[in-house]
Amino acid sequence: MHWPMAFERGDELMPRRPDGTVRYDNTHYRDTWAAMEKLVDQGLVKAIGLSNFNARQIDDILSIAKHKPVVNQVECHPYLVQTQLVSHCWRRGLAVTAYSPLGSPDRPWVTPGEAHLLDDPRVVGLAKCYNKTPAQVIIRWHIQRGVICIPKSVTSSRIKQNIEVFDFKLTEEDMRVIESFNRNERLIIPTIIIDGQKVWRDAKHPHFPFNDPY
Repeated sequence: MHWPMAFERGDELMPRRPDGTVRYDNTHYRDTWAAMEKLVDQGLVKAIGLSNFNARQIDDILSIAKHKPVVNQVECHPYLVQTQLVSHCWRRGLAVTAYSPLGSPDRPWVTPGEAHLLDDPRVVGLAKCYNKTPAQVIIRWHIQRGVICIPKSVTSSRIKQNIEVFDFKLTEEDMRVIESFNRNERLIIPTIIIDGQKVWRDAKHPHFPFNDPY
């Protein structure tokens, strides 16, 4: 389940009002989960999971689930380490998948002056020490901390590089150094412009997950 918020039904993928705000449906994520469980019962899928759910919402799903979610897929990278949420998922038996694990440097909404994780001098410096690319160092960091990592690329050479991360290991000190880059900064969360200000698109929705600490 990609979001705990439900959007209005219809042919429009992202239904919006004239002011750019989203038209929501009042379906609760617990009802959506029940519908997904039927797919498991029918043998159409082997397992089901969550995405962008906070700890409280995960526990809410677990309290009613017949089929336990196997994973929570969340934005996670050295600028958004997600330590508390990752630990919570593990305690509940959920795997964690990091989307945008490299900070999505090609994200179309990036603004001038905004940080690029792969260009961070600290990451570049570590990459030189290991004779690896910055991306390889970050992917290795995810792997060593036990987080599933799904980097995206359409470039053959980079896809190959993204796999070549099992011939080296970061030291415990370098793992801590990378974790110290954390800024609790979300780079992928949808935003809209209201009254000239950029705000989180879904922040006022009662099931918006990121108003909680984790």
